[in-house]
Amino acid sequence: MRILVIGSGGREHALLTGLKADPFVTDLHIAPGSPAHAQQATVHPEYSQVDDPARMVELALDIAADLVVIGPEVPLVNGVADALRERGVAVFGPSASAAQIEGSKAFAKDVMAAAGVRTARAEQLAPGVAEADIEAALDRFGPHFVVKDDGLAGGKGVVVTESREEARAHVDAVHAASNPVLLESFLDGPEVSLFCLVDGETVVPLLPAQDHKRAYDNDEGPNTGGMGAYTPLPWLPEDSVQRIVDEVCVPVAREMVRRGTPYSGLLYAGLAWGMEGPAVVEFNARFGDPETQAVLSLLKSPLGEVLNATATGQLADLAPLEWEDGYAVTVVLAAEGYPASPRKGDVITSPDLEDPTKILHAGTATSESGVVSNGGRVLNVLGKGATLEEARAYAYDVIRRIELDGSFFRTDIAARAAKGEISI
Repeated sequence: MRILVIGSGGREHALLTGLKADPFVTDLHIAPGSPAHAQQATVHPEYSQVDDPARMVELALDIAADLVVIGPEVPLVNGVADALRERGVAVFGPSASAAQIEGSKAFAKDVMAAAGVRTARAEQLAPGVAEADIEAALDRFGPHFVVKDDGLAGGKGVVVTESREEARAHVDAVHAASNPVLLESFLDGPEVSLFCLVDGETVVPLLPAQDHKRAYDNDEGPNTGGMGAYTPLPWLPEDSVQRIVDEVCVPVAREMVRRGTPYSGLLYAGLAWGMEGPAVVEFNARFGDPETQAVLSLLKSPLGEVLNATATGQLADLAPLEWEDGYAVTVVLAAEGYPASPRKGDVITSPDLEDPTKILHAGTATSESGVVSNGGRVLNVLGKGATLEEARAYAYDVIRRIELDGSFFRTDIAARAAKGEISI
């Protein structure tokens, strides 16, 4: 099976690693990819326009791809999956209309309301709304504000704050970009990320994970795209994943079918587990980063077969997924200045830099000096172990051997869970 992966980050590196281990996968390609991906796949840097349906169709047909796996959200929302399917190419990823579950938070709220899924109370403020209406809305949602860019923001369009001034500043910034704003009530309780394979009304969950969004230890600093994650969750009761599937993912999948926009691909449910159970914080229409790195590292089932079954409408016939025992932790190494203005071009050195079982490249490039930083979240370090503490220790041993001037990482990824400090 010849597979084309679209994207270039740490999530795509994790997908390549999993697909490379699948004996049914005979040929791997990635567009645009990065030099770090060349060990695992044929890299197509000339196809950098991943949100251009025509260009992606051109490449898929040129290499005779049996399956295309779309990593980022922008190509999905822009209809790349639709264009490929029209040309008879199997695609892992939803249509543009179904991808609105991530592309428009207001659309996602409407789907959840129709499906009877618990989520935060929300109110949309369109650009140009009167000053008095903005202030009145902030009055209704304070004193703990959740302000979201109602569009694609790469995981960084959310401000959660108790500062009214900071909340108002984010409203103004989003409106300045001509996007609507969504104000939400705050959902309390520990967060859970659950990836589900979805094929119409068939839903198959992967392992639950937990992301760490804030930039610094103890959940301090600005929101980021994710500074680390771990799986599975030792504090989550055994029946909790099935409860999320039954109360959230299946109702949403059925509602999408009812609307004539059936979902096919990966549905990522980000949830908060409060006193009444799970409630949806957000949906993504693709594998989340950095949870993907940890979750896929424990998957024993052939990844290519799993993704292809979803893409070709055969998910219901797929054998139950098999997983390694133990835990996985991923820790992000971020560039100086991340997330506001990450510095690029600094040389990276590590004895493990070319080992994809330890280090997954997210924002790197090559120069005459060697491998250099080329993004905010530069590397994802992976650790596995029989216990969560062993997995943490392994990951931190690897990350401390990396040298990148000005870089930083959180030292407390999965620490509270390892100490038994999280419960629902």
